[in-house]
Amino acid sequence: MRKDALLDAAEAVLFEQGTQALTLSAVADRAGVSKGGLLYHFPTKEALVTALVARVIGEFDELIDSFDDGSPAGYSQAYVHATFAILTGEARAHRRWSAITAAATDPELAAPLNEAMARWHGRAREGDPDPLTGAVVRLAAEGLWEVVSHAPDLYGADQLEALRRRLLELLER
Repeated sequence: MRKDALLDAAEAVLFEQGTQALTLSAVADRAGVSKGGLLYHFPTKEALVTALVARVIGEFDELIDSFDDGSPAGYSQAYVHATFAILTGEARAHRRWSAITAAATDPELAAPLNEAMARWHGRAREGDPDPLTGAVVRLAAEGLWEVVSHAPDLYGADQLEALRRRLLELLER
């Protein structure tokens, strides 16, 4: 079994049943593997949560990089595009929330996510025409991700597209 499939199973357990339900047995059952099969890849619950957090960070970094054109406002635009790519993708908005929820139980497990957040939100590009607006737009995108993680049906596709366009317009002013 691939590690990603095991992480998908862990996310499903977290999203559907909450942090208290995240056990190695529950993840193995959800993935349809023996507990030994899971332990081969993730010897502890902490190792599993660490991998969940690392995957969220890596995927978001890759998305930002794929959208960043290197222009002064390009990073904030890329952040918006990356956020909406996740929000409108196949249930991926829940992925980060699941990882955050699991990591929040232990400051050591949350440290990589906290460092990534500081990097994502503290990043300013030289020559950015309006760093404050960039920060506000990134925070708004972050807040939207948080809301959609808890209420996935709150905004329809048209509303999400309108929000994406408005955030990008704010960066163009």
